[in-house]
Amino acid sequence: MSAEERRISVVHAAMSEFAQGGYKGTSTEAIARRVGVSQPYLFRLFPNKQAMFIAAAEYCLAATREVFSKAAQGVPAEEKLEAMAAAYQQLIRDDPDKLLMQMQTYAAVAAAEAGGDHEFGATLRDGWQQMWDSVHLDLGAEVEETTTFFAYGMLVNTLVSLGFPPGHRNWEGFYQSARPE
Repeated sequence: MSAEERRISVVHAAMSEFAQGGYKGTSTEAIARRVGVSQPYLFRLFPNKQAMFIAAAEYCLAATREVFSKAAQGVPAEEKLEAMAAAYQQLIRDDPDKLLMQMQTYAAVAAAEAGGDHEFGATLRDGWQQMWDSVHLDLGAEVEETTTFFAYGMLVNTLVSLGFPPGHRNWEGFYQSARPE
């Protein structure tokens, strides 16, 4: 396996570990164990734990952005929102680590900001902004519509994270494709 292939496997493993344990609660030893490499090898690929977390969070953002873009391709303008919402529900149902990693990212950046570290979140804010811009273009929407799409998405994240089951009254105001099955 090449160093680049190993790096990608580390990013995937790091995403799963950080999704479950958070930034502070995840050890680089756990990531190395999941990949099947030594900790020193990890640090040949990444300078530190923070770089691993950022790479994992960027991967998660990029994967989510790709899901939205693919869902919007070839779909009539009036159906894009529904298609993208349904694709997101499928993503977080099929790969719950993606949702957990998003939530851990927000928590880690907020903690860093509260501690005075404003650089930690800079790259991740850029990645999130790229996702917003991509969705905005894919929807062909007004800013308010794109903002509403993301507002509903964040509410989906919250309800799913809190374990509200499909059919719960909190899901009633969602368009059908944004509801869990």
